[in-house]
Amino acid sequence: MQLFLLAALAMCFLAANSLLTRAGVLDGTDPLAFAALRVGAGAVVLSLLSLRRGITLTGGRRWGAALALAIYLLGFSLAYRTLDAGVGALILFAMVQLGLFGIGLARGEGTGPRQLGGMALALGGLAWLLWPGEGTRIDLIDAGLMVAAGLAWAFYSLAGRFEPRPLAGSAGNFLLAAGLFALAAPLWLDGPITGFGALMAVLSGGVASGLGYAMLFRVLPAMGSATAGLAQLSVPVIAMLAGALILAEVPSPRALAAGALVLAGIALATLRLRRA
Repeated sequence: MQLFLLAALAMCFLAANSLLTRAGVLDGTDPLAFAALRVGAGAVVLSLLSLRRGITLTGGRRWGAALALAIYLLGFSLAYRTLDAGVGALILFAMVQLGLFGIGLARGEGTGPRQLGGMALALGGLAWLLWPGEGTRIDLIDAGLMVAAGLAWAFYSLAGRFEPRPLAGSAGNFLLAAGLFALAAPLWLDGPITGFGALMAVLSGGVASGLGYAMLFRVLPAMGSATAGLAQLSVPVIAMLAGALILAEVPSPRALAAGALVLAGIALATLRLRRA
């Protein structure tokens, strides 16, 4: 029961990033400034959580992971200038899974007809979601930025698989990414920052990201791969429902149908089916 509650809370925290970012950017905060505040808050919280066991700042993949994290944060924040919270979360989640799938193919990892068919179904649903049509409100530039964010997060997730101390490594990644944003301060420091937007950025980085990732690292090892995959499928669903309830961003029937295809395809490709 405790594992279930922790997993559910972790998924809610991950979905909250979309709502907090969308709300902060809508309030008038510059997306680049939002991303900088978010990574700074996340670095502080993860560093505090890692102090007793140390923070990992070295390693061959460290700077690559930090750069991928920075690209994810930039694309994620910029995309929410126009994307609804739920639609953005769906695009992000789909591209993370498609990116990991593509990396696996490039590395020669074996796949069967079910995996290929599932990813084809997910890609078709995503294409339908983004295809211009009557009543479509999706900005293709911002959708492209979210695609880039998802691919960057896929690379970051891949680097995390080889991380011997996930929490310490994540703290190091956030600290290095915060340093990159500090170096680029002239690009975002003059941008507008509202009090509400700054609060959303701190909550997104310190709570939804910092505590959310720490909680995720605790529950994933205790969950089976199928259970973990199924739990993560809930993130865009939670974001879409919360976006409708909190931000009044009700998804269109087309978005719901396309989202269902995407999630069904990913579930088909990634969840291991038990043999009778």
